[in-house]
Amino acid sequence: MSIKTYTLNGVTTIEIARPEKKNALTRAMYQSMADALLAANDDKSCRAVLIQGQPNIFTSGNDIEDFMSSPPRDESAPVFQFMRALLACEKPVVAAVNGAAIGIGTTLLLHCDLVYVADDARLAMPFVGLGLVPEFGSSLVVPRLLGHVKAAEKLLLGDPFTGADAADCGIANAVLPASEVANHARRVAERFNNLAPTAVRESKRLMRRHSVEQLTDTIKVEAELFSARLRSPEAMEAFQAFFQKRQPDFSKFD
Repeated sequence: MSIKTYTLNGVTTIEIARPEKKNALTRAMYQSMADALLAANDDKSCRAVLIQGQPNIFTSGNDIEDFMSSPPRDESAPVFQFMRALLACEKPVVAAVNGAAIGIGTTLLLHCDLVYVADDARLAMPFVGLGLVPEFGSSLVVPRLLGHVKAAEKLLLGDPFTGADAADCGIANAVLPASEVANHARRVAERFNNLAPTAVRESKRLMRRHSVEQLTDTIKVEAELFSARLRSPEAMEAFQAFFQKRQPDFSKFD
């Protein structure tokens, strides 16, 4: 199994478990995560959701080969189902990040409620470098958090950043030693067992109610552009370069 899910002591854990492929996400894995989030949302025994990877990697992002064999074309695609499920989750969502968190590995954190990152974490949103555009609301949320010029470093240049940077800019709550991240995040998630569940859900809803409509619209616009860009000559060059292990050549494009 590439996605492991289980509920223990009130916490539903969604674990990305494909270390042999650097936890690269496939369509089937997105569907599994979407299903797990929907199930957790309806499970009265679940008080919080914990998303985690492996001790040395969170996720390297999309599995390019799987992604390109059947690219997402509409809202029924598993990746978009996962986005909607995470955005709509009424339970608090906690993330534990070790190692690399690339692409959606970073953007999904923007929609978690509490995020803890390791001191060895490396985050990046290299969409433009692949001939693509930002996704999962990142074109809205990242400039709000960082301001335009810092967001441009992350979204236009695709500059990677550390766990400490993520904590400094408000993407993460705290940076911790790598060996402590998973246990700390679980302890935080388990604190919701002692809090009034309806009050937690309503408070989360209130915190997001002013932005959810704009965020949903942004994700839709991004998805349309992202899907179109996947079929663009620039993206084809970027993916071909990826498989050939070379730098893409964008000099021929306007």
